[in-house]
Amino acid sequence: MGQPLADEAVKPAGGNGLLWVLVAVAIGFAVFHPRAPADYLKLVDWQTIGALAGLLAITQGVERSGMLQATAQRLLARTTDTRQLALLLTAGAALLSALVTNDVSLFLLVPLTRVLATQAHLPLARLVVLEALAVNAGSALTPIGNPQNLYLWHRSGESFAGFMGMMAPTVAVMLCWLFAAVWLLVPREALQLRQGHAEAPVQPRLLALSGVLFVGFVVALDRHWLLAGLGVVLAAFLLLYPRVLRGVDWALLAIIALMFVDLRQLAELPAIASLLHQWPIAEGWRAYLAAIVTSQFISNVPAAILLDPYVRDLPALAAGVSVGGFGCVLGSLANLIALRLAQLPNGLREFHRISIPFLIVCALSAGLLRL
Repeated sequence: MGQPLADEAVKPAGGNGLLWVLVAVAIGFAVFHPRAPADYLKLVDWQTIGALAGLLAITQGVERSGMLQATAQRLLARTTDTRQLALLLTAGAALLSALVTNDVSLFLLVPLTRVLATQAHLPLARLVVLEALAVNAGSALTPIGNPQNLYLWHRSGESFAGFMGMMAPTVAVMLCWLFAAVWLLVPREALQLRQGHAEAPVQPRLLALSGVLFVGFVVALDRHWLLAGLGVVLAAFLLLYPRVLRGVDWALLAIIALMFVDLRQLAELPAIASLLHQWPIAEGWRAYLAAIVTSQFISNVPAAILLDPYVRDLPALAAGVSVGGFGCVLGSLANLIALRLAQLPNGLREFHRISIPFLIVCALSAGLLRL
């Protein structure tokens, strides 16, 4: 996984190649497995799309307020070297993801990391990939850390603490390899600040508005008031700070919506159901391996739902879909969110260069627990 560290300046987003691939797959399904137009809308998880839209807008508001720039300056003033900063960011990502979910953690930390890279010479792509790995690992500990855990927790009947105890050994393995990866991939070099970087002015009103909207939106999501919460967020920015909405990565929402359309149709294919019936994946390492492999093709949340009727070994299934978030970028929705938030032109290549070896090492290590 090691590679010489190169300075990476912040660059614009690297196109929408994945979007067009997903569009082509959707067209292929429409030609060979047509369905009524309304059925395509039912394939999309609109709760997820709506929640991401609100969070994207709020994150853009925080970034435009200048608060991230000011925070980055203070963080750099208190950090001595690149490895120390990388350890701090990945540990923070892992901890936050266990408490406020993996996606929300990325919305907080990836924009901050991108701003850090504008103020100092940092390996932005590498840091963001490590943060994506960190939220996938850390979120696996608690029932509320990610959607697949929430689903499996309700299905298991375990207590909150009992579920954490079940996941703790797998999470410990993943976190050990995560910090080993940080140690190997980020050398201990003195931070080099970029020249001519002026102190960022903070817009307190925009920051306060974004903070209030964030708290209110999280409460709205918890109470299942998505439409009302999203309406308030979009209306507030549209009336007061319309530039915020123009800066939102709307293509990310299209990518995720198409992922639901394509991957759910893939999971519905009769050949897939027949294969699952034939495979001996009810328990043990076979269930664990099936969860990892399936996650690489349809993401770990759909994989957990798809495999649940066929797997009797809940710990193996939960561990498999957690480890399955590594590897292919499609393994976890958090991977896509991290790369899009970072606006990396070569993010996919750097992600797979690190994540695929990381998957192999974690899968083998955590797999020993299933023997």
